[in-house]
Amino acid sequence: MGTSGLCRLGLGGEMTGQSGLMGTINRTLGPIMLMIYSPNMVIFMWYTAVHCDGSYSELVRRILEKGVLRGVADIWGNVTLGSPVVLGIIFGYMLFALFLQAVLPGKRAEGPVTPKGNVPVYKDNGFLCYIVTIATFAGLTYYLKQHGMSPTIVYDRFDEILVTLTLFSLVFCALLQFKGYFFPSSSDHGSSGNLLFDFYWGTELYPRVFGLDVKVFTNCRFGMTVWPLLCLIFGLKSYELHGFVDSMWVSCLLQMVYFTKFFWWEAGYMSTIDIMVDRAGYYICWGCLVYIAGFYTSVSLYLVNKPVQLGSTVAAIIFLLGLISIAINFHVDKQKQDIRESNGKCLIWGRPAKVIRAKYTLSTGEKRESILLMSGWWGVARHFHYVPELLLSFFWTLPAGFENLMPYSYVIFLFILLTHRTYRDDDKCSKKYTTFWDAYCKQVPFKMIPGIF
Repeated sequence: MGTSGLCRLGLGGEMTGQSGLMGTINRTLGPIMLMIYSPNMVIFMWYTAVHCDGSYSELVRRILEKGVLRGVADIWGNVTLGSPVVLGIIFGYMLFALFLQAVLPGKRAEGPVTPKGNVPVYKDNGFLCYIVTIATFAGLTYYLKQHGMSPTIVYDRFDEILVTLTLFSLVFCALLQFKGYFFPSSSDHGSSGNLLFDFYWGTELYPRVFGLDVKVFTNCRFGMTVWPLLCLIFGLKSYELHGFVDSMWVSCLLQMVYFTKFFWWEAGYMSTIDIMVDRAGYYICWGCLVYIAGFYTSVSLYLVNKPVQLGSTVAAIIFLLGLISIAINFHVDKQKQDIRESNGKCLIWGRPAKVIRAKYTLSTGEKRESILLMSGWWGVARHFHYVPELLLSFFWTLPAGFENLMPYSYVIFLFILLTHRTYRDDDKCSKKYTTFWDAYCKQVPFKMIPGIF
C-alpha cells in the first residue's frame, strides 16, 4: 500500500524487450487502452459516490440506458473543468509541498544501487514534511471556519480537481520524457525505441529537477500526502452533513495511523520496487498524482453520502484489529531494516538472524552482495508483509458495511495487485540472485500465505 503498488496500472518495464505481437500489445496497444481507461475510471468512481448513491449497478444502468458512448458522454457532461479556485488549490499545494521538500532538514538516506551502479541519495525529511503539512491544514481549517469557509470545497469540486490533475500529469509526463531524452539526471535512463511506450513507462529511473527528486515529489510529497489530506477533508464534510458518524471516523483514524507509520518509515519505502524498478512516466506519475486521489480515497468518499452507525463496541473492535494489522506491518518492515543496518548481525525474535548472502553482478560488471532474510516474519513467507497490508485495508473499509461494492474497490484492487506483485518480485529476484534465490525459496517455500500460497 502506501505507494507500495499505489501507481500500478498493469504493464511493467520488463516488457520493453518483447517483440512481435506481444511486444505490440505490451508496448503500444496496452498503454493506449490503459491511458484511455484510467482517467475514465476515477471519474466513474467520483460519479458513483456523488450521483449514484455509491452503487455500481446504478452507474451501469445509467450508462446502458442511453448506450455506452452516450452514457459515458453524459457522465463527463457532469464534470467541470478546473476553475481559478481549483487551479489555486492544486498549484498552491504543489508549491507548498516542493518548498517543504527543499527546505526542511533531514538525514542523508541512500537507496539501493541501480543496475548502472548509481546510488540514489535522498534527504529523509518525509515525516517532518507530513507533520508540518497536517499541522498547516489544521490551522488553515480553523482560519477558514472562522471566516465562514471550509476546506471541504475540495469535496464539492472534486471532479474539477481530478480532471485538472489528469491534464497536468499529461503535460508533466511529456516534459519528463523530453528531459530523459536530452537532459538525463544519471546514466539510468534510455529509450525503448517506442515514443508512446516511453511516455507511458518513462525514460529515467531517478529524474531530478533543480536537485529535487521527481519520484519523491510525485509518490510521497503529493500522492501519499494528498491521500491523508483528502481523508481529513471527506471526514470533515461528513461531519458538516451528518454530525459525528463513528464509521467515518474509525476508517479515517486507521488510515491516518497508517500514513503516520508510512512517513516515519519513508526512507525504507525508497528501497521498494515502486522506486527501484518503475521509471517516472505516466505509469507511476499519473498514478501518484491522480489515481491515489481518485481511487485510494474511495472509502472515505463513499462514506460522505452513506453514513453508517456502527455502535461503540463494533467500532472499537474494528479499530483494534486495524491497529494490530498496522503493528504487524511495522514490525515486518523493521525486521528488514534492522538486518540492513546491522549487516545481518542482529537478533530476530530473540535468535540470531538466519540469512543468505546473495551475490549478484551489475550491468557494469561490478560484483555486489545483498542479504536475504529467512528469520522472523520473513521466514513465514517471502512476501508475508503484504498480508497485514491487505487486512488493514479491509478493516478501514469494513465500517462502510456491505450495502454496496464500491467501498471495497480498493481492497479488491490491492489484493490483485499484491498477488501479481509476488510473481513480479520473485521473477526479478530470480534473475538477479539466480542460485542464491533458489536456495532462499527452498528455505522459505511460500510466497505470501503460509501453507496456502
